[in-house]
Amino acid sequence: MELLYLSRRDVEELGITMREVLTVVDHGFRLKGLGKTEMPPKPGIHPRPNAFIHAMPAYVKEVEAAGLKWVSGYPANIEKGLPYITGLLILNDPETGIPVAVMDCAWITAMRTGASAGISAKYLARKDSRIAAFLGCGVQARTSLRALMETLPELSRVSCYDISPKAGRRFIDEMSEASPGLRFSICSSPAEMIEGADVVVSAIPIVTKPDPLLNAGMLKRGGLAISLDYDSAWASSAMKECEKFVSDDIHQLLRTREEGIYFGGIPEKIYADLGELAAGLKTGRETGTERIFSMNMGIAVDDMVTARMVYERALERGAGAKLPL
Repeated sequence: MELLYLSRRDVEELGITMREVLTVVDHGFRLKGLGKTEMPPKPGIHPRPNAFIHAMPAYVKEVEAAGLKWVSGYPANIEKGLPYITGLLILNDPETGIPVAVMDCAWITAMRTGASAGISAKYLARKDSRIAAFLGCGVQARTSLRALMETLPELSRVSCYDISPKAGRRFIDEMSEASPGLRFSICSSPAEMIEGADVVVSAIPIVTKPDPLLNAGMLKRGGLAISLDYDSAWASSAMKECEKFVSDDIHQLLRTREEGIYFGGIPEKIYADLGELAAGLKTGRETGTERIFSMNMGIAVDDMVTARMVYERALERGAGAKLPL
């Protein structure tokens, strides 16, 4: 027996586009909404303050994607010149349970996280949304912008804020080159960043004792807030003033809240999860004036459908290295 090993470079060089990732992630959410997935809430350990290492298993029927992602997030790594997110993903053969591939998960995590923001926008943003704002200018902001460009055809302006001005400038330099049709501005405060924005994406490091930067009254009527950083960026009052509050997985959200560290200030009423919207079981945006909040924690279903596509593309291209099991 042997398995396929794919390094980060192997994965990146496959040339998979954000549009392709959006397609498989949207399909994964649809299958989740129809009850065709198995995904327990992710357990985790926390060896250092504000750091986590999570185990994320899932099985997606029809796609026949089964496996586990073992992923860490260490905010202090940034100061050491190391990546914030690192980890590995194992794919198994659903028929035999035998591992068939081990691959770097950093690219997968970044792309499927950005895709989840795009899926939120597809179902919850106004179709004429023109202005996107980003709190935090790291990798997830980049992939989220790429996804929003695919789902919001009227997008024309991007504002951003990061506590590191250097990070903000680097974000604008890189993304303006990749998307010359957009007008970018770096802001001096979160309040300036969010003013007038139709879609607001927060993508800062997850912390256990947040000092929220985005408060009630900042998100305009008709706006969509997408949190990729748990409740690190948004005040409870900002989440509760929204007419609809959704998540990528309600069960996982409530299970995490029970642990008493995160999500203590979320609304009691959760309208839907993205799977229900993708499956057509619930309606997304219904009016042009409602504020909507999407809490996207990152789920293993997204990882597995993306990893399955990576694996199949690697087999087609002869990428990676075969190792004895």
